Amino acid sequence: MNLIVEQPLPYCSPPSNRPRLEVVDVAFLQNGPYRFSATGGECIGLSGDSGVGKTLLLKAVCDLIPHWGRVLLDGVSSEAMSAPVWRRRVCMVPADPAWWHDRVGDHFITPSGVVNLFPEVLEQLGFTTEVLEWEVRRLSTGERQRLGLARALLLQPEVLLLDEPTSGLDDYNRGQVETLIGSLQRTRNVVVVWVGHDYAQLERVAQRILKVKKAGLE
Repeated sequence: MNLIVEQPLPYCSPPSNRPRLEVVDVAFLQNGPYRFSATGGECIGLSGDSGVGKTLLLKAVCDLIPHWGRVLLDGVSSEAMSAPVWRRRVCMVPADPAWWHDRVGDHFITPSGVVNLFPEVLEQLGFTTEVLEWEVRRLSTGERQRLGLARALLLQPEVLLLDEPTSGLDDYNRGQVETLIGSLQRTRNVVVVWVGHDYAQLERVAQRILKVKKAGLE
């Protein structure tokens, strides 16, 4: 198997006050409408009761479920892009990422048949490239979460939708993830929407915290 070692994630210009992500009257099932926006480098925290629809809201933003309303990235609607392109640029990381191959490395293979990864990201998340040889079945919940994040970051998304990304982690690894996401906000202007039940964590990572209710946001 060929291994491509990517260069460090590129630097982007500092954040501006212009919204990068705009969610405009998005509704699904009996929920909504929801409306919020975020500038480059900003993290929006989403809190709310279990089952209120926080995960579904993330899925609507990345066009994974039927919904009404509009979502725009840098002024361009999701409807103007193919679904795969939109989901690379506006990327959701589930609380328990899906794994469809037996071996970890097979989830990091590009269409040309090479393994593509940023070693510094793996290191920040507590792994070496040896993890590519591991079997998925040996992974703990926390390891699956961290590797799912690493897999998403290979796409170099402009928006990260994080659904309880550290729920299975200890304090040390939780801090490592928070530090990594914060560095992506500063150096790459990434917009982060972070769903969590740990309000203290949301206060650490988010510039604003919105409460999700069935009828909208508070």
